[in-house]
Amino acid sequence: SSPHLVQVRERIRINGQPISKEQFSKYFWLVYNRLEETKDPVHGSMPAYFRFLTIMAFHVFLQEKVDLAVVEVGIGGAYDCTNIIRTPVVCGVSSLGIDHTSILGDTMEKIAWQKGGIFKPGVPAFTVAQPERPLEVLRDRARERECPLYLCPELDAFEDGGQALALGLAGTHQRSNAALALQLARTWLQRRGCWGKAGGHRWGGQTPHSPPGLSRVPVPPGLEELKDVPLGAALAGRLVPLAPTFRPTDPMIQGLRDTEWLGRTQVLSHGAVTWYLDGAHTTSSIQACVRWFRQAALCQDPPHGGSEVRVLLFNATGDRDMAALLKLLVPCHFDYAVFCPNFTEVSVAGNADQQNFNVTVENALTRCLENQRTWTRLLEEKGGQDPWLPAPLRAGGLLQPAPTRGSLLLVPPAPRPLNSPALVFPCLAQALRWVAQGRDPQLAAPAATGAHPHPAASSGAVLLREAAAIRVLVTGSLHLVGGVLRLLDPTLSQ
Repeated sequence: SSPHLVQVRERIRINGQPISKEQFSKYFWLVYNRLEETKDPVHGSMPAYFRFLTIMAFHVFLQEKVDLAVVEVGIGGAYDCTNIIRTPVVCGVSSLGIDHTSILGDTMEKIAWQKGGIFKPGVPAFTVAQPERPLEVLRDRARERECPLYLCPELDAFEDGGQALALGLAGTHQRSNAALALQLARTWLQRRGCWGKAGGHRWGGQTPHSPPGLSRVPVPPGLEELKDVPLGAALAGRLVPLAPTFRPTDPMIQGLRDTEWLGRTQVLSHGAVTWYLDGAHTTSSIQACVRWFRQAALCQDPPHGGSEVRVLLFNATGDRDMAALLKLLVPCHFDYAVFCPNFTEVSVAGNADQQNFNVTVENALTRCLENQRTWTRLLEEKGGQDPWLPAPLRAGGLLQPAPTRGSLLLVPPAPRPLNSPALVFPCLAQALRWVAQGRDPQLAAPAATGAHPHPAASSGAVLLREAAAIRVLVTGSLHLVGGVLRLLDPTLSQ
């Protein structure tokens, strides 16, 4: 899987655990030296970072004799270096979003074409509910590649007798991921001849015969319940046939309940400061993040005996539309927005796992300053007009409590704001120390002088120090979330 959050070893896991430092070092040099010895002396070059790690992961899995390898594509699918597996047991395509447009294309249809590139002849594939046009593209790609494609039923269909399946990952969007995971797991169990032994059986019906004029697609043996669903059949008016439902086995139910994935809808409570971490970085995933954050944080009762301050910590990378992402976050009603690069410290020496050699410090800071200007403009456009942003009370340019919320709103008095709602810091360590103001036992208090000379920083610090609760949403980049986790949980670096 990629990217990693804190250590590169997270990308290659066995039984859910990152391989050890000793294993990583051993296999890294085995693969590196073999490639170095056998490359073309004139035109040859070593594989790039992601390609090398992909080759290394395959080598690790083969040498360690794993029973099953779950491989996540890097970008897209069709031309991704993970797509060299000729006959996987099963393929899955989760909810599509606009991302990596310079590589995959700038429309959902173009991106769907790339994602469908992982389909293989005769290998069953599953996807979740998608917009109509991208789903048509996936259907056409499946036909072109003679791949039987099925649509996952909603997770509700797997809940027998109204008993809800508990998910270890928060957020309603995880329900479609869970439905997809169930189908992929069941298909592998069927292929291994373990499904009957596992006690699972079908509930839902299926189309028993092919409608006239539809050709059949060969399906690997062992998938008896799927082989009678013809490719392209209109089932309940759908573009793609619906996969049958079944009763999840006890291990499946436990797996869904116990799943943990750092940096995805993760909550860390550190004293007065609660950190909400989600690596969302597309418009669709940011929308899902906002729904989750509102449910997890904004719907809670105000803290007793004091105010609540809400902070956004944001950064995004690549060719993403920053303004579009930030606009989706405005309704969360943050008192402060903090922008900083994904560097944990101003100097990243000695922290090679989180260095990005394709981005300079200057470029990263320039982007943060652009985000600061964008956020300020969005607040000016929304202030007093959006129902989520009631007009705050002003009194001589000072911050005043908003009675409707029982917490403090930031009022930038004209013409030059002393209390700025948007701040930029050169690294994550300084940003986190300012946000926490010594209230998080994992973080040292900010230096009294030198670190934050701007008056806005010292002004806002008063509110943060006096607040009964500080709620911080960290989003926009998995690399950002990884840097925050590295600082908040030092054990992850061991």
